Amino acid sequence: MPELPEVETVRRGLVPYLKHQVIKRVIIREHRLRWPIPPTLATILPHQQVQEINRRGKYLLFQCTEGYLLIHLGMSGSLRVLPARATVQKHDHLDIVFTPQICLRYNDPRRFGCVLWTTDILNHPLLNSLGPEPLTAELTGKYLYQLAQRRQTAVKNYIMDSHVVVGVGNIYANETLFLAGIHPATIAHEISRKRYQRLVEKIQQVLTVAIEMGGTTLRDFTNSEGGPGNFKSWLKVYDRVGEPCVQCGSTIQLMKIGQRASYFCPQCQR
Repeated sequence: MPELPEVETVRRGLVPYLKHQVIKRVIIREHRLRWPIPPTLATILPHQQVQEINRRGKYLLFQCTEGYLLIHLGMSGSLRVLPARATVQKHDHLDIVFTPQICLRYNDPRRFGCVLWTTDILNHPLLNSLGPEPLTAELTGKYLYQLAQRRQTAVKNYIMDSHVVVGVGNIYANETLFLAGIHPATIAHEISRKRYQRLVEKIQQVLTVAIEMGGTTLRDFTNSEGGPGNFKSWLKVYDRVGEPCVQCGSTIQLMKIGQRASYFCPQCQR
């Protein structure tokens, strides 16, 4: 599933092509995504200008003249900028055409993503309960520590909760907990404020590097130009079960936490 670094990579790739462009037409080939694509998009979007492309968590927000196009890539979605006459492939569900040479095409084999329209982005139900962005000053060790006092869950699940902080997906949770020296199964309220401050620093470090490297390609993700992310080469523990720890040489272990694969070093993480 594309996570925050992958979505941010897509956003940055789209801006040079689409910002200030005027939408000419919309072609909907398949409405049935996680939530149906509104059929009214075909009449609402034409003649509107894309003024900005922002991101909130894993949602892309296309600020148009009269509202916002909200896109989530789900498990396997991708956005490509192609010529409008490019051959339509299987699972190409939506085209937003700007010029003969600029068409934004949404492809999603599993159809777990969404393409929605809203005029009230601040109160949209998919966005209004999200936690702070991890790369802003809103995320602090004090914030995580104080909120954790009411949590009995494992710290890995805690930081992956989008109501606590957005964008720390499974891969990045594994990596940040390793760098912070925290065992992923540690109960959230048992961690000190000082250790939470270190965890925040590692979350920001890992996500910043991942964005700079274009995200992580393990299976489905490609960027807006069809290329892979390169963060996989940077991974220290994720998907390395049985291999030696890069810090101490101990064997990387695997356990399930909240039904998700959790990789850790038994010596470096306490």
